[in-house]
Amino acid sequence: MSDEPDYDRWREYRVTPRYLAGSSYAGDPGFEPVADWPHHSLDDGPCQLLVTSPDHRIKIGWFGDDFDLWKITAAEDAVSPPRWEATFNHTFPPEIVASLTSALAHDWGPDSDAFLTSPSIYWADSVQPLLDANWERLRTADPDTVELLAPDRQAGAFIDTRSYGSHDEAVLLWAGRPGGSTRAEATFTSSTPSHLIAATAAAMSDPTPLVRERHMIHRDIEHLVRLEPVEAETQSRSRAPTPLDVKQAAVTAAVHRAAHGQPSAARAHAARIRTTHPRPQPSVTRTSPHRRDAPAQTASRPRR
Repeated sequence: MSDEPDYDRWREYRVTPRYLAGSSYAGDPGFEPVADWPHHSLDDGPCQLLVTSPDHRIKIGWFGDDFDLWKITAAEDAVSPPRWEATFNHTFPPEIVASLTSALAHDWGPDSDAFLTSPSIYWADSVQPLLDANWERLRTADPDTVELLAPDRQAGAFIDTRSYGSHDEAVLLWAGRPGGSTRAEATFTSSTPSHLIAATAAAMSDPTPLVRERHMIHRDIEHLVRLEPVEAETQSRSRAPTPLDVKQAAVTAAVHRAAHGQPSAARAHAARIRTTHPRPQPSVTRTSPHRRDAPAQTASRPRR
């Protein structure tokens, strides 16, 4: 990518699949759902920004210089130990983190503890959006674990169904190659409410692309994603008018003149134009995502 012109490096693209878009080098999207919550800038220590619910039961920490970039916890009150914790590493797209913070903002209330609900006894409840998106369940040697793999085999989920302590990792969502600097990971401890994990999984499997500047796409994964220039849509809208466009504009103008006090002959002429050349109905063409085929990879088990 070093050989690319500077203007292309800073050009914006829509990236598909979104879980390979990487970080945007800003946490703003993740904080947007809780923008009205108290913000605490911390100059000392690894946590540079802490956003809390008004009663401090929910804490969202941003570790700008750390490998684990986001740490989100919830507790029964402001001083009790966390009931559960979710951690997102530096490569996880903040727009997907926003799905969790949005769910927390929805759950929180002075008299609500929906964000402390006990997780479901059924593992599928935490990752149902992935199953609905046709993520494949793999066969595993351990009957107490479940592994899911995305259709493109570039993302997955690992679920440990054994009974652990509340601070042990139970669910891992990942994207990218194992062991590499582009590997995106999100972990949830065993007491995390299932609907909060499901909200994150839904955003992860969402087909809507994310916008990134070209230099933000790591060279190790650029062959696995589809890049569509953001300005392509603007250019298509501002193209030169076609003969059909000119004809439709003439029809519209004639009808407008006829409706605003023109002589009867002009109104009749406009009516004949409108009747003879009916305006075509707009059509919507979906652009299906394309990618280069990549070798199959097996979902990896989280480090413990």
